[in-house]
Amino acid sequence: MFVPRKVLEEKLKKMLAEDVGQGDVTSAAVIPASIIVESLVIAKETGIAAGIEETGILAESLGLSVESEVTDGDIIRNGETILKISGNARVILSAERTILNLLSRMSGIATATRTLTEKLRKANLMVKIAATRKTAPGLLYFDKKAVLVGGGDPHRLRLDDMILVKDNHVAIVGSVEKAVKKAKASSFSTKIEVEVSTTKDAVKAAEAGADIVMLDNFSPRQVKESVAALKTAGFFGKVLLEVSGGISEQNLLKYASAQVDVISMGSLTHSVKALDINLEIVNPN
Repeated sequence: MFVPRKVLEEKLKKMLAEDVGQGDVTSAAVIPASIIVESLVIAKETGIAAGIEETGILAESLGLSVESEVTDGDIIRNGETILKISGNARVILSAERTILNLLSRMSGIATATRTLTEKLRKANLMVKIAATRKTAPGLLYFDKKAVLVGGGDPHRLRLDDMILVKDNHVAIVGSVEKAVKKAKASSFSTKIEVEVSTTKDAVKAAEAGADIVMLDNFSPRQVKESVAALKTAGFFGKVLLEVSGGISEQNLLKYASAQVDVISMGSLTHSVKALDINLEIVNPN
């Protein structure tokens, strides 16, 4: 998920501009313009650090000095210092909320992802946890990067990453077979994934030449039935099998033990619990 630093700076500065508006009137009114301070970004609960690189880029682009105490993917504990940021007091205070929002959200996503991947590892199940495109508008890259930091797979970053035929595509075209045929005719190098809602269509998608079959909103029992049908048809192991919809930490192992390859979960990004992180000013000069 490489993105040039300049592109990241532009994205991050847009976030900051949205929060600052015409200027931080409170800091301008209360804090002298020449005051230099040091600040500590501190974890208030245990989790997985994510967004360290991005917040460092934002702070440095504003002329602040940044010292990272952890790297993305590290375990951070309650009370642990994550970053040390020093520089102009007004600038630090103006950027504080943007920095904390990004760190808290990304670390929350990474923490949730790590919890699930560790659960699978302990159960000796070689299944990938993947994100979906159910991300916050404007935060797609950051949400997906956090899943990657947590040990998951980002899945599609954008619509141009791969062909994923969904139910509405099929509804317009008329059938799974027709949709796959059109997709294969349009590209010889792009993987084709097909979302299905029945076991019958799962087999049809495999027969039509899909590389990946997504079982959408299937129960664990229905997943097993589809696996059995794909085995009978001779396609099991020849197509990747993904499940999505209605999957939680509580039923994760039931799905993972049904011989699937990928479990995609929108809850990683659309229902994330942000990690509690704050910023404290120290040693004002």
